[in-house]
Amino acid sequence: MILIGQYDSPFVRRVAIALRIYDLPFEHRALSVFENGDAIRAINPLMRVPTLVLDDGFVLTDSHIILDYLDSLVAVALFPRQEPARRSALRIATLACGAAEKAVSLFYERRLHTLVSTVWSERCALQVNTILTSLEAERRRFDSGWWFGDTLGHADIAMACALRFIADAHPGLTDQNDLPCLFTDLARAESLAIFREIYQGFIPPT
Repeated sequence: MILIGQYDSPFVRRVAIALRIYDLPFEHRALSVFENGDAIRAINPLMRVPTLVLDDGFVLTDSHIILDYLDSLVAVALFPRQEPARRSALRIATLACGAAEKAVSLFYERRLHTLVSTVWSERCALQVNTILTSLEAERRRFDSGWWFGDTLGHADIAMACALRFIADAHPGLTDQNDLPCLFTDLARAESLAIFREIYQGFIPPT
């Protein structure tokens, strides 16, 4: 398999971490949608990352879809297979990725637009912080090592990748003191060798 996209994307990173945990071999091509747009478009008409090219040439995009496929290849998946645990974990991962998506939108608005919309910027920032505040409050109700027990799962990976991206791309947007549980989880995740291996500091597009 070939994973396309840079590891400063939280969505590419969560897929790469899952591939490593599952011990599924893959080639990583660190292409940027800005610097290597034509190359990505030739593989994926959406021109988005992550893009995963399977061994038979079939192309998957969107981290949720890719992870759903990867989960089907292993005996023990990082998302629970049974309800209600499955929908609970999917919800946390979706909210974490939603916060990351809004952080991406906020960066594009501030960096790539000549005329920056204050209304849109403030809305994106509010959405990021509202999501994180909600997740912090929910995390306080869990006394497990990770979100759903003592084993790292997709929800934990999504949350850590999203929070690292937000902190790197938007210094000062969130206050670590307001999100102690989430940042404790982030520190714990980043103490793992796999998170140190699958990491790239944020590279702003030019």
